[in-house]
Amino acid sequence: MNSLMIGFASMSGNTEEIADVLKAHLENYGFHVTLDEIDEIDPHEFKNYSGVLLGSYTWNDGDLPYEVEEFYEDVTEADLIGVPIAVFGSGDSIYPHFCEAVNKLESACQESGAVIVSPSLKIEHYPEGDEDLSRCETFAAEFASFLTKHPFPYSTC
Repeated sequence: MNSLMIGFASMSGNTEEIADVLKAHLENYGFHVTLDEIDEIDPHEFKNYSGVLLGSYTWNDGDLPYEVEEFYEDVTEADLIGVPIAVFGSGDSIYPHFCEAVNKLESACQESGAVIVSPSLKIEHYPEGDEDLSRCETFAAEFASFLTKHPFPYSTC
């Protein structure tokens, strides 16, 4: 299996733009990437993928967006043991809880048994300039490298 899922929630298009950048980089590593809005995906199906990337913007002062709330509840009830996951998102640093939705999603995945592959990627607004694009590329490269070294589902031999 060499397929990845990228699920995202994006109101203004910022998080979707990050998802598109990550998808392009991961496809360059030879992965087939399915990209879909987070409210259209089922965490119970994550074991059908080699790995999963989840992205969300943060609403207000650290809240999950309304379209992520049900997904979040599904994640807390799912068996994600061993599923390689990394989380990304966009935010606005004028709020005290910058990209807090990213932290909440990452914690929920970890509590459901997922393997958090790398530290989350948090972008101010949208990926702008060489530094942000480089951070996206590094995030994708670390994810691809982990999956190459530790293919999921893991062998029991």
